[in-house]
Amino acid sequence: MKPKATLKQIAKELNVSVSTVSKALSNSPEISEPTKIKIQEFAKLKNYKPNNVAINLKNRSTKTIGVIIPNILNPFFAKVFSGIEKTANEKGYNVITCISNESLKKEIHTMDMLSNGTIDGFILSISEETQKEQEFRHFKETISEGVPIVMFDRISDEVNCDKVIVDDFDSSVSAVNHLIKLGCKNIALVSSIDNLSVGKLRAQGYVKALKDNEMPINKDLIIRTDNPDEFDFRMQELLDKHKIDAVFALDEHTSTMAMKLAIKKGIKIPEDLQVIGFADGVWSRRMTPSLTTISQHGIEIGEEAARLLIEKLESKEEEEEEEYTYTTTVIKTELRQRDSTKKL
Repeated sequence: MKPKATLKQIAKELNVSVSTVSKALSNSPEISEPTKIKIQEFAKLKNYKPNNVAINLKNRSTKTIGVIIPNILNPFFAKVFSGIEKTANEKGYNVITCISNESLKKEIHTMDMLSNGTIDGFILSISEETQKEQEFRHFKETISEGVPIVMFDRISDEVNCDKVIVDDFDSSVSAVNHLIKLGCKNIALVSSIDNLSVGKLRAQGYVKALKDNEMPINKDLIIRTDNPDEFDFRMQELLDKHKIDAVFALDEHTSTMAMKLAIKKGIKIPEDLQVIGFADGVWSRRMTPSLTTISQHGIEIGEEAARLLIEKLESKEEEEEEEYTYTTTVIKTELRQRDSTKKL
């Protein structure tokens, strides 16, 4: 292995000051482009590696963002991460990504591990277990230690931080209204995310739309659980015992399974049963028939979350905690009509 060069060695060999080398390697606008390129290429040739620990102690900045997502298999979170990484890279920040796997313990461990100077701030969506236990102390402690947090999608009103959400309630009202306009009278609500804040908001939107249209709320047509296996059993039972003409599904599992079980039973979609799902992964488009969905614009959510965090990190004003105004940005959803619903 080649020995690593130091700033002093590079400066001596190129006959420039250590300060000039340091600024060139940090891409400072104070150094001309030809000089920057010359120094950077020479440093690479000499196997120079910056001492990040020393730099961080000096600058109090790592130019790194910690991202914690609950579930890597969920295409929504993958899209959000894509938006975060795009904006972070454009602003010169690196991203460290961790998966909580819906675990409170792992979420706490990850935050402890990264908030010791490894990262400047967090972008995260709360794990299912955290929301179920209503345990938010680790977020508050991290913020009190001077590490900012931006929450997205799954949030807590108990934590004072910037947040990026979609209009879960309003988009649910709109989706159910759309089914009613299509002539649906017996609309089932199905959810396997009843522990989550987003699941509760979407369910409230369903109830509001029915009340606004003076339609009865039939509890027999509502399945709200946090267990996907339990949902599959209850959905089969619902199709066997009740006549429904529409399904409003609050997550990807329930939307795909509701369609799968209905088709297996010989129910024609959309002729006999219309389905709208709160998901927009690749399976929504590839299913037969393709699924009408509420698109959450994950990439846009990620971009906005990264913008908010970086703006706070780079803010020149030293604002007191009680004076800082936290923002909640609402990203509008979009109903993408496909083959699981009739055309208006």
